[in-house]
Amino acid sequence: MTPPDTTLPQLPLLRVRGLKKCFGDRVAVEDASFELWPGEVMAVVGESGSGKSTLLNVIAARSRPDAGQVEFLGRDEQLHDIHTMSEASQRLLARTDWGFVHQNPAEGLRMDVSAGANVGERLMGLGERHYGRLRETAQDWLRRVEIDAARIDDAPRTFSGGMRQRLQIARNLVTAPRLVFMDEPTSGLDVSVQARLLDLLRQLTREMQLAVVIVTHDLAVARLLAHRMMVMQRGQVVESGLTDRVLDDPQHPYTQLLVSSVLQP
Repeated sequence: MTPPDTTLPQLPLLRVRGLKKCFGDRVAVEDASFELWPGEVMAVVGESGSGKSTLLNVIAARSRPDAGQVEFLGRDEQLHDIHTMSEASQRLLARTDWGFVHQNPAEGLRMDVSAGANVGERLMGLGERHYGRLRETAQDWLRRVEIDAARIDDAPRTFSGGMRQRLQIARNLVTAPRLVFMDEPTSGLDVSVQARLLDLLRQLTREMQLAVVIVTHDLAVARLLAHRMMVMQRGQVVESGLTDRVLDDPQHPYTQLLVSSVLQP
């Protein structure tokens, strides 16, 4: 993918510096650093246990680092360390400027309330109380993620896996976030369902100029969606760069193994 124009912004949307996370004696992430710009999609790839999901959770303030900083560009055009924010400020970010798409949609949806309520809940968290506007917005987003608007009153537990994932995307994007975290969003879906979901994600990220950090073991997903890629092995970033460059001319032996499909997820 062609990288977005980053000549205008003076500061990155997200800056990660020297991130480290341990679980007991095990180092899960070691000295991870990168910057992400508005409208840019970055994939974090590696086999299971490489540290990519741990990195995502620390960046998204779902886990605290043992060292390093995660800074996000606020509406005041200043970078703020998210791990020094209050819990209330972190929750507000999660409801407004951020989205998080889980691998298992059941973790990101309320399974026993209606599809419309799932989409409208984030808007209600921002103070919207007009039932008609909430329902109209929910219907619009169901259509945008290719779910029949007639199913607005159905609970997600009655949906297929692909529909649940699309509903989770609608729930996250309804508040027009600036940054979305995605943890293996296509994993476990049938190939044809994966393809439709990837087309939808590519369309929405372009239309909304979303910045995205996506964790995936699937290099085809990274090539289709991401401008840049980071490759992780045993908690360390071993290679990074433009996605096509990394995949077409891998430099690190581990990346070469991934590309040649010797390693399995």
